[in-house]
Amino acid sequence: MSRTVYIETSIISYLTSRVSRNLIAAARQQITQTWWDSRLSYDLYISEAVSLECAAGDPDAAKKRLDAIEGLRLLRTTKEAVELSKGMVARGIIPVKAAEDSLHISIATIHGMDFLLTWNCKHIANPEIQRQIALYLEEQGLFLPFICTPEELLGADNE
Repeated sequence: MSRTVYIETSIISYLTSRVSRNLIAAARQQITQTWWDSRLSYDLYISEAVSLECAAGDPDAAKKRLDAIEGLRLLRTTKEAVELSKGMVARGIIPVKAAEDSLHISIATIHGMDFLLTWNCKHIANPEIQRQIALYLEEQGLFLPFICTPEELLGADNE
């Protein structure tokens, strides 16, 4: 049985954007492409939130993002996921301005994803925030998917 991966929007953005002059961003783009090329061993999922975020902005860039996610399985945004997301924001775990990030986490959690793949290290792949989220979810009887970057998911194959 394949492992399940929720693909957060930052992954698609790095995958489809023009090569950056910023060394860190360019490295992330390359790592993302390398992971994307090896993704066949995973079952990939997105949510309606990812689709909407991919469709926003510059029409040409949006088309590239939407083409990249075409054919990926879509997870429903359930009432339970919305309530869980609101709880993270209400407790101050995720700031109000980043409420969409809590929705990604909640959707991945409610649907039992093995991994949540992201480059958002400010509000999602942040160890301090993850600790708080995990404690909150434990109170709800839920488990946080393993949150990681493509580099981490590549593991030993990346060396």
